[in-house]
Amino acid sequence: MTSPEEAAFRERVGRIETLIATIENFPDPAVRDTTVELVQAIMELHSAGIERMLDIAWEKGDAGREIIDSFAADELLANLLLLHGLHPLDIETRVTQALDKVRPYLKSHGGNVELLAVDEGVVHLRLQGSCNGCASSAMTLKLAIEEAIHELAPDIAGMEVEGVVPPPPMPASAFIPLTQVGGVSRPPSSPGKWETLGDLSTLSDGHTRTLEVAGKPVLLSRLAGTLYAYDNTCPSCQHSLDQAQLKATSLTCPHCGNTYDIMRAGRCLDHPNLHLEPIPLLEQQGRVKVALPSQGSGVRDQGSVVVSTP
Repeated sequence: MTSPEEAAFRERVGRIETLIATIENFPDPAVRDTTVELVQAIMELHSAGIERMLDIAWEKGDAGREIIDSFAADELLANLLLLHGLHPLDIETRVTQALDKVRPYLKSHGGNVELLAVDEGVVHLRLQGSCNGCASSAMTLKLAIEEAIHELAPDIAGMEVEGVVPPPPMPASAFIPLTQVGGVSRPPSSPGKWETLGDLSTLSDGHTRTLEVAGKPVLLSRLAGTLYAYDNTCPSCQHSLDQAQLKATSLTCPHCGNTYDIMRAGRCLDHPNLHLEPIPLLEQQGRVKVALPSQGSGVRDQGSVVVSTP
């Protein structure tokens, strides 16, 4: 979960932005310009003071540099340094750290990412694997990468990701016989804001749990220490997977009997054209977040599902 200090910092930043917007709408231009100049002068004073503190610490040798590294590792101080453009680590280093953090999640979904370059603040990436052409999974991995980078490098100018091919639109007249495909594979939904989940430390390995997140049922599974998140709907029969049985890495729908590989992007083992809809998930610093379309707020635990073991 977000620390109280981090939450308080973000609240203060939001309040400052609101006040600045109010200042910019002052009807008296002289008062507006004077107030803006005052705010800028205070910011410049604080920036100069923080920069001098970093210089003094750097001059103390290794001990001082360890302190600076500690500043960079602290969420609150890192945000403050970024606000003043004084973060001790350059953008490329922070992007590399972000990719290292998210890479285990990418690999769990059959993908990876390569940093091509950082050019004038724009991060250029290449998505690899992409679950062997699964457009839904590719978009899921792209969103997870973007969120990870935003956490450590919010000051980037932009991001370009190669290897993400959106699914082609289905013509209105298109018809796919259900007897041929065993169901209808749904197009991926457009993800929205990230939602922080509660404590999932009690979700043990080899088990699943269903949470209602922003009005959407989410199926969470933990396998070999890694968390996976999927839409809680079977793409074949459209029924809930609440009572689905998990054996090894395979989840079996209790209604139609189709089986899905949790560790391979939710691919259906009975009908290769089907797959569970993966949901972007990040587990960082004890926090678990998933990205969903904005459909309300709140998280409701619907309980653990007892599953069979191999």
